[in-house]
Amino acid sequence: EPNRFLHTFRINAGLPTAARPYGGWEKPDCELRGHSLGHYLSACSLMYASTGNVELKQRADYIVGELAKCQEALPSKGYNAGYLSAFPESFIERAEQGKQVWAPWYTLHKIMAGLLDAYEHCGNKQALDVLVKNVDWVKFRIDKLSDKQVQVMLRTEFGGMNDVLTNLYSVTGNPEHLRLARAFDHRQIFDMMAKKHDGLDGFHGNTQIPKIIGACREYEMTGNSGYHDIATFFWDRVAMYRSYVIGGNTDKEHFFRVTKFSEHLGAETAETCNTYNMLKLTRQLFAWEPNVRMMDFYERGLYNHILASQDPQKGMFVYYMSLKPGHFKTYSTPDNSFWCCVGTGIENHGKYGDTIYFHDTDSLYLNLFIASELNWKEKGLSVRQETRFPEEDTARLTIRCEKPVKLALKTRYPSWATAGMIIKINDEKKEFHDAAGSYVTMEREWKDNDHVEIRIPMQLRFEPLPGEPGIVAVMYGP
Repeated sequence: EPNRFLHTFRINAGLPTAARPYGGWEKPDCELRGHSLGHYLSACSLMYASTGNVELKQRADYIVGELAKCQEALPSKGYNAGYLSAFPESFIERAEQGKQVWAPWYTLHKIMAGLLDAYEHCGNKQALDVLVKNVDWVKFRIDKLSDKQVQVMLRTEFGGMNDVLTNLYSVTGNPEHLRLARAFDHRQIFDMMAKKHDGLDGFHGNTQIPKIIGACREYEMTGNSGYHDIATFFWDRVAMYRSYVIGGNTDKEHFFRVTKFSEHLGAETAETCNTYNMLKLTRQLFAWEPNVRMMDFYERGLYNHILASQDPQKGMFVYYMSLKPGHFKTYSTPDNSFWCCVGTGIENHGKYGDTIYFHDTDSLYLNLFIASELNWKEKGLSVRQETRFPEEDTARLTIRCEKPVKLALKTRYPSWATAGMIIKINDEKKEFHDAAGSYVTMEREWKDNDHVEIRIPMQLRFEPLPGEPGIVAVMYGP
């Protein structure tokens, strides 16, 4: 209920509220209060873009309008202009001074990202106005600090502040927004990754991943190859060396020695937020250099962690995906949890459509086997994918176009597909010599009602725990 989320924002701004507050990490005395509203605003915006459900846009528009009222009222309570939060500005002062505080910049990042999503996906111009004023406040806070003081502040988890500020710069073109984004570059981590040194043991996992997503966007906006190298090295180390079989990582939220997996099959493994962010990072890197290794990892995390993290009956979310043998899932409650993984969880299940297809000028990449319909307006082309994957092993594509379109359809041939892959175009079997772990290219002039059938037989197989061949996961297909 939006008004329940807005309750603590209104209290902070001295505005009337009759809503019953939520509990858990959204309780009025919880230092992280407000983070869930940012995620919910993003989720409504993403689902509106995906479904066209007007009620979701109305909810997003309502939340933005109420946040604007809070932002306008906060200076009368002694806060600096542009500030927008459900907690006092003194939390930021504590972070600046290196004092104990529960991640205030992390929460502000969620709110800012929600506002930007409302602008980009719902066309809400007021959201951009509120966000720009909020970033003017960020400039006020940052410009008071020395470079050394900023780096002290960045020891406290700050989410993806560099990410959202770079994304804002891509919209506004204001160089100040990019400068502020780079102020949130955490040198302790960036310098380590730049030297290709994996010193992540003991570090809090989800504090680091959003920083690296920000580095991706900074590379795209600046062309600085250092950001590219930081992001690609980090992804390789976490995805290929520090992840469990389900694509998740960390134990009790922290990275551990890669030789000690057998000591970390507990009840608090694989924080769901981490996989939410690793999939965002993977998607970003895939856009630079498409390859099956990245998309195999994406699929693994999407099915075995993200899809598996939601209770299909009640919609509640998992915080830790326990990998303790014989253990169980613990789901959130509707009113009294609101952990970080509830926030990301609200978003997760609105994003299944965002990586199924990618394209360049003359190619369409089919990455994921998920029932969907793609409308590629620039090409005058639509692709309908019908499948019950992974309940069944076949996907069927139907091409619709007003006039023939010359295009290369690149279909992922998963690395796990050791029994081969069978492709038929208009019921004729296609011969190809690509091996599992590549993209199979079908280049032709596609006509209206052409259809493609892709069959990927699945087999049972064992996958050993790193360093422990006697401990295995049983895999079937993905």
